[in-house]
Amino acid sequence: MTLTPTHEPPSDEVLREVALTRDEYHFAADLLDRPPNPVELGIIGGMWSEHCGYKHSRPLLGRLPSEGPHVLIGPGEENAGAVDIGHGLAIVMKVESHNHPSAVEPFQGAATGVGGILRDIFTMGARPIALLDSLRFGPLDDRRGRFLANGIVGGIGWYGNCMGVPTVGGEVQVSASYRGNPLVNAMCVGLIEHSQLTSAAASGAGNELILVGADTGRDGIHGATFASVDDPEASHRGVVQVGNPFMEKLLLEACLEVLQTTDAILGLQDLGATGLTSSSVESAGRGGTGVVLHLEHVARRASGMTPYEVMLSESQERMLVVAARGRAHEVQRVFDKWGLHSDVIGEVTETGLLDVRDNGQSAASLPITMLTDAPTYTYPVERPAYLDEVGSLDLQDLPEPNDPTSAFLQHLASPHIASRRPLSR
Repeated sequence: MTLTPTHEPPSDEVLREVALTRDEYHFAADLLDRPPNPVELGIIGGMWSEHCGYKHSRPLLGRLPSEGPHVLIGPGEENAGAVDIGHGLAIVMKVESHNHPSAVEPFQGAATGVGGILRDIFTMGARPIALLDSLRFGPLDDRRGRFLANGIVGGIGWYGNCMGVPTVGGEVQVSASYRGNPLVNAMCVGLIEHSQLTSAAASGAGNELILVGADTGRDGIHGATFASVDDPEASHRGVVQVGNPFMEKLLLEACLEVLQTTDAILGLQDLGATGLTSSSVESAGRGGTGVVLHLEHVARRASGMTPYEVMLSESQERMLVVAARGRAHEVQRVFDKWGLHSDVIGEVTETGLLDVRDNGQSAASLPITMLTDAPTYTYPVERPAYLDEVGSLDLQDLPEPNDPTSAFLQHLASPHIASRRPLSR
C-alpha cells in the first residue's frame, strides 16, 4: 500500500485498507493533535482492529466471570491465563480464533492459528501439553464446504503433530450460517510450576529487545485488519501467513531452555497479529513503559521492505525477548545453539512511546496508551422472538413417525449428530 503524507484525511480506500472508519481516523488525529503519517496509520489500524483491540467484543467478554480462588493470571493480564491445580503446579491456557485466514486458505489459516496459540503458552514459560479445537462449518454436501473442512482439520493436526503436541479433543457443528465463513477456535493447554511463570512485560529502561526466530517477510501484512472485514473470501491469500512448525519447535525448546538456565530474560512476547507492532506495544503497555525500535537491525527475507511492511508483517515463528541490559549475549548464545537467528533491535524506554526508527530516521512515534486502548462499541440488542417460541415448544405434541427405523437412520445421517471420527482420525 502506498500512502502519501498529507493534512487531508485519507481516502475511503486507504481507510478501508487499514480497517479504520473515518470517525476513528479523526479520533486518532485528535489524540495526536496532528495527522498520523502512513506508518502510524497502519499501526493504529492494526492495534485498533477487532483482532487486536477487541473493540466490538470487549464489552461482551467483560461480562464473563474471570475471578476465583485458583485463578493466578486472569484474562488480559498476560498472553494466557493460569489456574492453580495444586502441588505448586498450574495449567496455562488460552483460546483464540483464526476464522478469516482459514476461510481463504484453510490449511495454513488453521495451522498458523495453532502455531500462534502454542507460542502464547510457551511465552509464559509453560510447556504445551495438549490442543483442543471448536469448529463451525457450513454444509458439507457442497464442494467448497468439504474443501474448507478438510483443509482446516488437516492444518490443525499437521501443525500440532509436527510440534509433538496432541489434539486431545474438540467439537464440531455444521450450519448453513457458516457457509464460506467457518469459525476456527484453537485452544492450547500448558503445564508449569508457579515459580516459573514468565511475564510479557517490557520494564526497566535500557533493557534490550531481541527479535528471534524466522526472518521477517511480506506475508500476513494487514492480517489483523483483514480479520475485521466482512467477506474473507473476497480477500487475497497474501494476507494468510505460512507456518513452519519445525522452526517453532526449535523456538519452543530454545525459549524454555533459556528461561531455565539464565535469569537474563525479563519478558517474552510472541509476534502474532500485526507482528512487531503488537508485540512491542503490548509488552510496553504491560510494563507501563515505552520502546524504541531500530528497524535496520530486523533481519528480512525480502528486499526493499519499507518500515510500514516491517512493522505490520505477520511472518510466523518469531518472538520478542526482553533481556536485562548488557546480558543479551547470554540469551543469544542459547538461541545460537538451537540454530535460531536473533538480533538486538531496540530497548525499553521511559517515554511511554512507540518510537520507530529506520537508519536513524523517525518512522513513527505514538503513545503506547493510545494504541492499547482501542475505541469500543456497544450496540443495542434485543432477545430474538424465536427463542421464546422454541422454549415454549411442547415435544409431546410431535407425531410419531410412520417408519421409526427410517427416521432413526435419517437422524443419524444428520451432520449435527453424525460421528466425528473422520475428522479426528
